[in-house]
Amino acid sequence: MSQVLVGYDGSQSGERALHWAVSECRLRKVDLTICHAWHWPYAFDPVHEWSIDVARRMAGHVLDQGVLAAENLGPQVKIRKVLSSGAGATVLLQEASGSDLIVVGSHGQRGSEGLPAGSTALEIAGRAPCPTVIVRGTGQKSGRIVVGVDGSADSDAALALAFEEAVLHRLEVEVVHAAAGEEPADELQRAAGSRLQTQAAPWCAKYSSMNVHTRLSAEPPRQALLGAAHGAALLVVGRRGQGGIPDLRLGSVSQAMVEYAPCPVMVARA
Repeated sequence: MSQVLVGYDGSQSGERALHWAVSECRLRKVDLTICHAWHWPYAFDPVHEWSIDVARRMAGHVLDQGVLAAENLGPQVKIRKVLSSGAGATVLLQEASGSDLIVVGSHGQRGSEGLPAGSTALEIAGRAPCPTVIVRGTGQKSGRIVVGVDGSADSDAALALAFEEAVLHRLEVEVVHAAAGEEPADELQRAAGSRLQTQAAPWCAKYSSMNVHTRLSAEPPRQALLGAAHGAALLVVGRRGQGGIPDLRLGSVSQAMVEYAPCPVMVARA
């Protein structure tokens, strides 16, 4: 089933994720599934069965609000709703089969925009079977798309997604490679620049009418990408980079982007 799957919890962050997801469905011409996970909110077990029914009905009301908002944003989008009991990440991952994209807010009801991304966003970014968007910042699609590359298979997937999004939204692409710590500087900086051009060249040729810029940064990857992401519509990264530890689902640089980027982050997997 071709769809965009969005997690919705009624929070401000969830509202931004919903807007983002509806926009993607309109452009991709696919269906939207809105998922709300609920659980008994108290430390003690319910005394009466009707208490659980009340909690379930309240959760259904939150989901219905999300569906109504999505219908107003995209009347032509076919919407499916899912209400399920359990942890947010677990429920979304169970519903992810066949999805083109999973969209979540950076924080849930109890989170704060001034803090790093919540555990649900991190878990989904690291475990999802498809690309994940964590909607950070304003979520406005304007300006340019920044993509981080390092020659890895995951960064090739990130390039593919970045150009796909740029075509859909008619935006420019900025390809960033960080070469900090590569010594001696002159020789290895030239080698890094050559790798950057080699990785970006096929996409520049395929999308020859698109404005594409490459940036070789002497800063560490985290600083380079966070700096480039200011004012961007979207930052695209691979799940793990060239130096990533195989057992980690999400590399340290990618995790830092999910937690601190000033714009929405899309995480690709090879």
